Amino acid sequence: MEITDVKVIPVDDEKLKAFVSIVFDQCFVVTDIKIIHGPKGLFVSMPSKKRKDGTFKDIAHPLNNQMRQYLEDKVLSVYRQQVGGAAPAPEAGGAAPAGTEQPSTTTPQS
Repeated sequence: MEITDVKVIPVDDEKLKAFVSIVFDQCFVVTDIKIIHGPKGLFVSMPSKKRKDGTFKDIAHPLNNQMRQYLEDKVLSVYRQQVGGAAPAPEAGGAAPAGTEQPSTTTPQS
């Protein structure tokens, strides 16, 4: 499985930095992903639903750390390119999960 498209919509907010949608294998989309600026820097927050008790439950998420790292690296890389290259993406864990290639990702042209 590879990420074949990433669309980033920047947001002017202190903590919420962007909304993101990603496409897998040119046939499956996940929307409402968020880029958040937390105490340790930027991170990717998966789409979630608020439960009746006030807690949140992810409705789509990676099943292992390798896929989570691949997704986060790809999303943050596109975000940084789009907003003007904030700090470079960390190199650790930047490889795609076994059996996948690093796809060329399209970004909206301004």
